[in-house]
Amino acid sequence: MVEANKKRQIPLLPLRGLLVFPTMVLHLDVGRAKSVQALEYAMDHDEEIVLATQKEISIDEPKEDDIYLIGTLVKISQLLRLPNGTVRVHVEGLKRVRIERFLDNEEFLNIEVEQLEDEDFYKSPELQAIMRNMLKMFEQYSKVSKKVSHETLQTIKEITEPGRLADVVSANLPLKLHEKQELLEISSVRDRLLHLIQILNNEQEVLGLEKKIGQRVKKSMEKTQKEYYLREQMKAIQKELGDKEGRSGEIASLREQIERSDMPEHVLNKALKELDRYEKMPSNAAESSVLRNYLDWLIQLPWTNETTDDLDVNRAETILDEDHYGLEKVKERVLEYIAVQQLTRELKGPILCLAGPPGVGKTSLARSIARSLNRQFVRISLGGVRDEAEIRGHRRTYVGAMPGRIIQGMKKAKTINPVFLLDEIDKMANDFRGDPSSALLEVLDPEQNNSFSDHFVEEPYDLSKVMFVTTANNIGTIPGPLLDRMEIINIPGYTELEKLHIAKDYLAKKQRADHGLTGNMLRFQDEALIKVIREYTREAGVRTLERQLAAISRKAAKVIVAGNKKRVTVNEKMIEEMLGKPRYRFGLAEEEDQIGAATGLAYTTAGGDTLSIEVSLAPGKGKLTLTGKLGDVMKESAQAAFSYIRSRSEELEINSNFHEENDIHIHVPEGATPKDGPSAGITMATALVSALTERPVKREVGMTGEMTLRGRVLPIGGLKEKSMSAHRAGLKTIIIPKDNEKDLEDIPESVRKDLQFILVSHLDDVLKHALGEKK
Repeated sequence: MVEANKKRQIPLLPLRGLLVFPTMVLHLDVGRAKSVQALEYAMDHDEEIVLATQKEISIDEPKEDDIYLIGTLVKISQLLRLPNGTVRVHVEGLKRVRIERFLDNEEFLNIEVEQLEDEDFYKSPELQAIMRNMLKMFEQYSKVSKKVSHETLQTIKEITEPGRLADVVSANLPLKLHEKQELLEISSVRDRLLHLIQILNNEQEVLGLEKKIGQRVKKSMEKTQKEYYLREQMKAIQKELGDKEGRSGEIASLREQIERSDMPEHVLNKALKELDRYEKMPSNAAESSVLRNYLDWLIQLPWTNETTDDLDVNRAETILDEDHYGLEKVKERVLEYIAVQQLTRELKGPILCLAGPPGVGKTSLARSIARSLNRQFVRISLGGVRDEAEIRGHRRTYVGAMPGRIIQGMKKAKTINPVFLLDEIDKMANDFRGDPSSALLEVLDPEQNNSFSDHFVEEPYDLSKVMFVTTANNIGTIPGPLLDRMEIINIPGYTELEKLHIAKDYLAKKQRADHGLTGNMLRFQDEALIKVIREYTREAGVRTLERQLAAISRKAAKVIVAGNKKRVTVNEKMIEEMLGKPRYRFGLAEEEDQIGAATGLAYTTAGGDTLSIEVSLAPGKGKLTLTGKLGDVMKESAQAAFSYIRSRSEELEINSNFHEENDIHIHVPEGATPKDGPSAGITMATALVSALTERPVKREVGMTGEMTLRGRVLPIGGLKEKSMSAHRAGLKTIIIPKDNEKDLEDIPESVRKDLQFILVSHLDDVLKHALGEKK
């Protein structure tokens, strides 16, 4: 750049976000105090001032280092003061100048500058060729960009001076500030024109790309709104830039997860189709979150992931014995399943229903089955479930829709062959929201559950490899079609001997560990445990027993800590000190044979129980009163017994007019407890005959069985539970229907050897064994 060798002092006006080329004419609004004073000084002298650009826009009072040293000398042609204190000035760019130094001046920035002249001032053939090439490219740019008016283009074409041409073209290009500053600082006109050619070439490429993006977006914009257009434009830009962040990155990540999830082909196609819908949907649309949630569920569900079964029968038996004492029938069934699997490896998962009273270990047994098979374990509780959607899921028609509990459990298991526990299946209900037990029919049918349909997932899901285990306290409340699909395994409860083993080998160890009693700090004598079982618990399971052992462990911990003892050995005498007075009386309910009182055996959901039936006579007119909160079935049994005795009064040596001379009251104690069932017929008849003949009922005899009007004894259910309740109550003899002989083998050996079972087929046989001689 040729220097004019002319230095002069002149005011400086720093520009923020703006640059002025020589030959440019423009208006400026000036508001900073020092800048206004600099303009006023220039107007008072030669009406010239230097405009130089700040490096940082945010600086309000720039220093020497904050300003570019190459600026433009301008002529002030007009100055106008606005009402808000701002000054509007009209300037015309003259020459490039270089700031040599900054002079001291508190009122405004005053500098010493050196005026610069362009190199290559005279045109050469090469320079003319460069000018023509640059003009040609600028003309092409103006046609594509449409940001340069036709008049401006004609004016530029008429410029013959190379330096001025370069400055005018530079001023009409949409360049960033630092790029314009680079052009201002280029000393050679030739280099400046070549640099402009490079910039125009880049701009044409960018414009061509914008046009390509615009055409791509326009195709899909015709049938959508402005917002969709903007999103498609952004997506196209991200695609060209290779941007994997934002919505496009999310879509790519979902697509990759779907392809890696090993879905069946029909599910994969559905997922990709829904993903395309999600991609085209605005993110703020209500359905967008539902669709994203749906895709997440399809990805996270196990479709092919399967654990390998450990089919070692001996290992499985060891694990089952470690976790549970007794329960031989259940363990045998699990071992049979493992053995058959080892031979076939294709057996569909069985549907086992563990039925029994609370506290016998049904839930923990299912967990042990999973451990013995080396499978994942999932549990869901069906107690109180009333809505069919809890099983089949909600339809994807609203925000918050989700799959049913079956699919949720499979997601939690992360495998397609877990042990799936459906707890408390007998406690489901139904109302206007549907019948969940009917929805379970498909789940628990081995012939249908290979294509289970959930309303949320909508695609068939294979449950055939799942081993379903259900639990119930009372199978009588389970609907018939559902019960038909399950293999019932009854767990009636534990005998006294089994409870003793469970307390010693399982519960005591667990409570010692839970209460920090390590080593031999707490020991139980067998006599102490038997006392707890007999006098502080009366249940089929062991939950209350475990709670009592926990209470003893707490008290033992207190004794050890407060009394500085190393160990506590709990004997029979200490039990009453630790647990208080016995809650139950062990042994026979009556101390001697009673007239008009018979002991019946009842089945309950909590196990078996004994039931005392009392009959009293009073002078009257034959009124029959039944009390004790009896159900319809028991009332009918009392009526049948009453009618049978009337018809057989002569054979039974009873006054034939007893029904006209006496009022009869039949009462079953514990009146607050509802009682019903068909097995109290012979017990009521025996108590009635005892009261009418004054023959006492043997106190060690219990009985169960229904009777007909002709005196035939009909079979009953729950014999195992009833026998165990009789054993707990200290009875010695049980009268049962002859048709129940086949059920005796289900009764534990320890109970059978302590009880005498008398098989009867007629009420005469019952009376023969139950009644003593008249006193």
